[in-house]
Amino acid sequence: MSLEEKVMAQMKDAMKAKDEALLRGLRAIKAEIIKAKTDPGANGQISEDGEMKILQKLVKSRKDSLEIYQTQNRPDLATKESEEIAVIEKFLPQQLSEEELKAAVNAIIAEVGAAGPQDMGKVMGVASKQLAGKTDGKAIASAVKELLK
Repeated sequence: MSLEEKVMAQMKDAMKAKDEALLRGLRAIKAEIIKAKTDPGANGQISEDGEMKILQKLVKSRKDSLEIYQTQNRPDLATKESEEIAVIEKFLPQQLSEEELKAAVNAIIAEVGAAGPQDMGKVMGVASKQLAGKTDGKAIASAVKELLK
């Protein structure tokens, strides 16, 4: 079952249950899927990897907005963003814990033979590909930076 089919099925349930927060999050996902399908070169199809990138992009933008709303003392808008993040994250694979992330990054460092901070680019390239969908780029970068010191 594709992401779009899952979202559509859950949208029907959310409408019946009148769950506004769930519906808002699902509509955001659906809009991005439609947008991605109409991009030139997509031919109306999205790969599973493409779906994960869409979801990660949605979560990242919501987290950035959440941070802004919290600093501007707007709890009403921050709550909406938090609800949407929770809905979107349900479709992402289980996120790595900090310990799991560090273990994975250590393995990658050993694999590429990185010796210090000058090798951060090598490690980030491999780590970004291997850990895509399992954690966000900021977390990967901070773990790599910390472990290469």
